[in-house]
Amino acid sequence: MKTRYKIIGGTMLGLVTGAALALQGAGPGAKGVTASLPEMDTTPIVRVAPTGQGQVTASFAPVVKSAAPAVVNIYTAKVEKQNNALMNDPFYRQFFGGAQPQPRVQQSLGSGVIVAGDGYVVTNNHVVAGADQILVSLADRREFPAKLVFADARLDLALLKIETEGAQIPVIRMGDSDRAEVGDITIAIGNPFGVGQTVTTGIVSAVARTGLGISDWQFFIQTDAAINPGNSGGALLDAQGRLIGINTAIFSRSGGSQGIGFAIPSKMLRVFLAAADTGKLVSGWIGLEGEPLTADSARLAGLDRPGGLLVTAVNPGSPAAKADIRTGDVLRTVDGKEVADGGQLRYSLATEGVGRTLEVVLLRAGQERTVRVTLAAPPETPPRQLTPITGQGILAGVTVANLSPAYAQELGAGLPEKGVVVVQILGGAPAARYGYLKPGDIIETLNGQPVRTVADVTSRLAATSIGFNRGGQRAECGLTNRGFACRS
Repeated sequence: MKTRYKIIGGTMLGLVTGAALALQGAGPGAKGVTASLPEMDTTPIVRVAPTGQGQVTASFAPVVKSAAPAVVNIYTAKVEKQNNALMNDPFYRQFFGGAQPQPRVQQSLGSGVIVAGDGYVVTNNHVVAGADQILVSLADRREFPAKLVFADARLDLALLKIETEGAQIPVIRMGDSDRAEVGDITIAIGNPFGVGQTVTTGIVSAVARTGLGISDWQFFIQTDAAINPGNSGGALLDAQGRLIGINTAIFSRSGGSQGIGFAIPSKMLRVFLAAADTGKLVSGWIGLEGEPLTADSARLAGLDRPGGLLVTAVNPGSPAAKADIRTGDVLRTVDGKEVADGGQLRYSLATEGVGRTLEVVLLRAGQERTVRVTLAAPPETPPRQLTPITGQGILAGVTVANLSPAYAQELGAGLPEKGVVVVQILGGAPAARYGYLKPGDIIETLNGQPVRTVADVTSRLAATSIGFNRGGQRAECGLTNRGFACRS
């Protein structure tokens, strides 16, 4: 009872205080909140019963029947070899004789999509990575062993090949993911939890989702169609049964579906399939760096709201420089698609081939301009010069390299196109023991002096302090009178 009284008492006090404040603000000529509100919309809802058998029996069954046979189950097996050092242990040999430890087989499952009648199947890279055996099971229960043809970890896509020996197999119809809009019907097909082929429906919840930490290319279709473990690599279809995405991840605290799933757009899939012919995925290069507009920088650019990419650097001789794009310009659209951040720009460039000319709309000094940019292959200038650091210094056991447009694209993760990057850290290195560096960090200073190339690093091996940049966050670590310390 005391608790109830406290709640009621608090409510009454709030009501009295609120009334007093309202009376203080209501003077002659004052316009209250109620007067500012639009009138309530009382338009009656028109409810109509089905007028025919066709409306009552409306179903996606025909769409599913057409597309589902091209969605497959994928089973993988990986042999985990046991440590043979046990056989050198006299204690082990005394009790187990010459018996060899048996290898363990780790099994997993996922989904895939048949994209070509000659046996090509697409799935997620994380479904088949490291697998010793891959088995593809069709919806009609036919099974085929598969081999890995091409994979790209940055996209999290893998291409498999099954030998059908002339047998006919179903093929998915490809759709254009760029045409997908929020609110469109989606159909997800896959093999969740290994229960067998399962179909769920939903809508496109969002497009152009970036910055999720799922893939280096950071561009996804979001859907609320139920997606669970085992759906990875399966199909996301539109209402006509055309493939618009490859299901790849879910946002979940429990491990199950919570209505937030992500799919790699089919347009990115087509770029991946084209790259399989050469064995290397190369994105078009424009040669600029930028950052999303903030409310303050948008105001300085003459915009009433943030929207666009502020150009912070232009590589001399790059396609951007040849098109007269300058530092301080604001990119608004590329090839008709809005550019809000670096991830969206990378996606726009990745889905267009080298040599393609794109129309870029930009803002300069408050005036809108349109320029045409012809994409080029990213150059590897300077050479990467992979260099393991030895000795006893702060970077001992660390491998560094020069960044270039080509190497930055190869590594992914939105790295800058110049500077010195940490590529690898040995387990016993000081950087690993103290945890002050990670692969992908950009070394900016040694002993307070700027670092621009690997040569700057090798000339300062006795340095006792290091400054680095990790995803835009800067920190400095080094030896002090009290030991080793870091500050950001």
